[in-house]
Amino acid sequence: MVQITHGDTGKRISCSILRNGETLSLSWTNSLFRLFVTETYEANEGMIVQTGVTFADPKGKEPPRVRPEDVEDLYHTGGPFMAEGLSRPFQRIVFRVGEIGTPVLKIQDCTISLVQEVGFGGTIVLESRLQQNNENACHPPPRKEAE
Repeated sequence: MVQITHGDTGKRISCSILRNGETLSLSWTNSLFRLFVTETYEANEGMIVQTGVTFADPKGKEPPRVRPEDVEDLYHTGGPFMAEGLSRPFQRIVFRVGEIGTPVLKIQDCTISLVQEVGFGGTIVLESRLQQNNENACHPPPRKEAE
């Protein structure tokens, strides 16, 4: 189960039940280097695992492939690159929405514009966990009537 909420208000934006191996992606434009970024994640046993990232040249030139262990530094130093084979597990990720970048989260058949949901400077929280037996985690439990 992957739930996306507004980081400041806690309002649920989206909730999806993902099977192991299903993917989601976050795309945005890096404000410092003006590169098109796509981060890919895969559902795995209640975790969201980052499996790849591309910082693409806006001119369309093929970015150089890099080793997964070099990715952390490359996020901050600039220049196009592509890394596959990452295995960075997360249960909770907080995305801050920048002024530039138009971040979009794609999950199943849903495309979520983070700017439209929380505005500049807002935060999006992506949380993942295993769905319990017979639990429909994406729907709140029924309200109990007052006695």
